[in-house]
Amino acid sequence: MAHPDRFDEALQSLNAALEHLDSVVAERLERSSSLADLEEELDIMQDDRSRLAMELDAAQARAAAIEKTRDETLRRIDRASDEISAVLGAAPRSDS
Repeated sequence: MAHPDRFDEALQSLNAALEHLDSVVAERLERSSSLADLEEELDIMQDDRSRLAMELDAAQARAAAIEKTRDETLRRIDRASDEISAVLGAAPRSDS
């Protein structure tokens, strides 16, 4: 009867090892899935970062163009104001 007992013990040991193997494989698959999800999220964030960097560059270029236009407009207004002041200063005053 010693043989059937050893066979049962070996079978139980094999079943325990298979259950452990199943749990390890399931855990690895879960980690692998989580890692793939994290890598996908990282790719999405990097794409967003690149897009945002391009949008920022474009916004900065627009802001620089607006500032240049504003400066030119201010120069023109100053020149026109000086010319108007000169014309008004040179005009004879009419005393009523």
